[in-house]
Amino acid sequence: MSAHVIGLVRDTGPVTHAGEDGLTVGRAAALVGVSVKTLHHWDAVGLVRPGGHTAAGYRVYAADDIARIHRVLVYRELGFPLAEIARILDDPSADARDHLRRQRAELERRAGRLREMARAVDRMLDALDSGLRLTPEEQVEIFGADWRPEWVEDARDRWGGSAQWTQYAERAAGMTAQDWKDVAARTEAFNADLAAARRAGAVPGSAEANALAERHRALMATYFDCTHAMHACLGRMFADDPGFAGYYDAVEPGLALWFRDTIFANAETHGVTPATARWE
Repeated sequence: MSAHVIGLVRDTGPVTHAGEDGLTVGRAAALVGVSVKTLHHWDAVGLVRPGGHTAAGYRVYAADDIARIHRVLVYRELGFPLAEIARILDDPSADARDHLRRQRAELERRAGRLREMARAVDRMLDALDSGLRLTPEEQVEIFGADWRPEWVEDARDRWGGSAQWTQYAERAAGMTAQDWKDVAARTEAFNADLAAARRAGAVPGSAEANALAERHRALMATYFDCTHAMHACLGRMFADDPGFAGYYDAVEPGLALWFRDTIFANAETHGVTPATARWE
């Protein structure tokens, strides 16, 4: 909040540095910290009009006018449009104390929202640091006895600087343990269907195989936006990386290569050349 506003939620006392007739627009603008153009605009729209006059007949801002400007500044800082500020200030049923109470209530509301935003940022920082907001025990419980919590650290070391890791971390920050259980269940069901399709002789590029590839790409979208080119890159990794290949082959012997070919064939139907696909 602007420094000149912080102390202005109380009634303004006597105008300082004013002549006996009041303040000119330039001196009033300097006192409250706004531009002369702003005061001219507020005068034109009827929000704050100088109510005093010099002996020579010039319009000047009296003490009450300066107090009204201060109230306008607080409401404007709180995000109220000028028309709404005018309506509030001109409410015949409200006095200065009512305005102060309203301003205080709005300040409390905004402070609460900012505190919640700060907590959200803290959750984001936690997610960026860990990549998975679950304890190691919860990870094993949800993902199974074969799960290794250190895999999260390995993934961060490998992809921590990428836009996709940041996107994953942002989404992970908002996921509960139940959300992760749901993801784990969907992944387990997918792996079972993938293995069943290979055992049944499904051919990469067939409608059935392509549907499985798209289903897997949708699973990846839980973590980051996965294009068909990126999916093809994942397919290569599933077959070439010993860790991933061992994971899929443990589900069904030979599944890693078959899954790669299935992803490749599906990517080709969407205009991607798997051999030259890039992570983009």
